[in-house]
Amino acid sequence: MSLSASQEPSGVTLALDTATPFLTLGLSWPGGERRVSLEVGRAHAERLPDAVGELFAEAGLPFRADTVVIGTGPGSYTGVRVGASYALGLARVWGAAVRGVPTLEGLVRGEGRQAASLDARRGNVYGAVYDVQGGVVSGVIHAPEKLPLEAFTARLGDLPHVRDHAPNGLALLHAGLRHGAADWQLAYL
Repeated sequence: MSLSASQEPSGVTLALDTATPFLTLGLSWPGGERRVSLEVGRAHAERLPDAVGELFAEAGLPFRADTVVIGTGPGSYTGVRVGASYALGLARVWGAAVRGVPTLEGLVRGEGRQAASLDARRGNVYGAVYDVQGGVVSGVIHAPEKLPLEAFTARLGDLPHVRDHAPNGLALLHAGLRHGAADWQLAYL
């Protein structure tokens, strides 16, 4: 089967994350990138399709990507599943690859070794420690795990610690392209 010109691979990648109260998107194509984070509470399912469509329209791109990167959590059961279902649906229609990366990788900022965590309730966090280069995770020092905040904080020492911020859609996108897993699993708080 040959592809028509409008179906040929274009180097477009979409990243999305719905594990936190934020709807986080990233879009990359030859010659450009865009990202969006909207605080939506629990309205991911209602806001996701329009937000993705608007992102493609603002970039002047047809509604199609070659790769979809999904933030795999940790997050609320419903939130994580909304994003995964949408990503898998788009990928099936587009014939796109799907890569998964932990949502915590979207929290990293800047350079160097740093910690990222999300509130896991009842005095716990879901956290990890990463090496970061160019705003993207380049190495995992402590893999994501759920533990008491005090235990996680004690592990960190004087490392920078990013907590409960909106994930960066482009950090997720680039992590997914660099080392995202094709056989990903969802994680819940």
